[in-house]
Amino acid sequence: MFKLNRRDLVVGGGLLGLVGAGPRTARAAGSLTAAIYPGTWEEAYRGVVAPALKKSADIEVAFDSLFAVDQVAKVRAARGVPPFDCFVLDPGPAAAAQAAGLFEPIDATKLSNAGKVPAGLITSHGVTCNAQVVGIAYNPKKFATAPKSWTDLFASPFVERLGLTGFQTTFGTVSLIEMAKAFGGSETNMDPIFAELKKAVSKAAAVAAPAAMPGLYQQGQIDLMYTNTNTVAILKGRGVDIEFVQPASGAITFQTTLHIVKGADNIANAYKYMDTAISAEVQSALQRQPYNMIPINKDVTLVDTLDIKSVDELTRMVTHDWTKINPQRAAWIERFNKEITK
Repeated sequence: MFKLNRRDLVVGGGLLGLVGAGPRTARAAGSLTAAIYPGTWEEAYRGVVAPALKKSADIEVAFDSLFAVDQVAKVRAARGVPPFDCFVLDPGPAAAAQAAGLFEPIDATKLSNAGKVPAGLITSHGVTCNAQVVGIAYNPKKFATAPKSWTDLFASPFVERLGLTGFQTTFGTVSLIEMAKAFGGSETNMDPIFAELKKAVSKAAAVAAPAAMPGLYQQGQIDLMYTNTNTVAILKGRGVDIEFVQPASGAITFQTTLHIVKGADNIANAYKYMDTAISAEVQSALQRQPYNMIPINKDVTLVDTLDIKSVDELTRMVTHDWTKINPQRAAWIERFNKEITK
């Protein structure tokens, strides 16, 4: 079984914390600095959003490549001197940042595309720019039938080809919560899933960091994983045999949101940046290969590679209360690293 030890994960996490730790970018009047996730997100926003913003508003955007928790930590450490103008965050870090008072309020009247976004996706402090859908990915050539539920992952023939990962990411956290529910737990009780993980760990094909899972799948070291449709579409675009399954209890959805940092230097430009990011032109481009991002602009016709037919499907998917999850998540990460990643 392929396995990363605890030290590998700790060292890797330390290195990720250094990403984007360079000096603050100098800003001109027609500019702003925005935090962006490393990898596909950075490529997409550099390749699509930045040129569109330059074309429509003559604004240059400099990107600060940081994962969500590092964005929040960097702004808190700056003590009122914002290191960038805009966050991009998943629900957990967004809830923590809002509780810490790190956001400027959002005035939706300053967004020309606000009316094109489904109700509820622009809030008092955030603008949804992307929806993510999470479920099960499997290799259809390696199994006679597809897994149908979260509990199937822990039984033969699936568990022997399963890639396990922990609570470091939003998709990992929400997947494990749904697994816990399937075994009698709840959004705040992870004991049932830890009991199953302990039984499964010696059988599973791999235990690894979240970022390693797509590579392990592409290399054939695993044939089953819990992940988002974005990852499935990227691998499928590379010719990999992979299909997405919505578990019987329902696929999971969460939103990625843009926020203006409290005290940001370039608030007017930040609004134009967010407005550009949710425009039909940009959202339509971001849904295609190689980015595969689920759009939230109602004027966009969805491509057939996203595993959903309509944005309206999102309203029927499973969601989570991150005000309940956040206080316990660090302990879950530590427990997974101690009990499962050895």
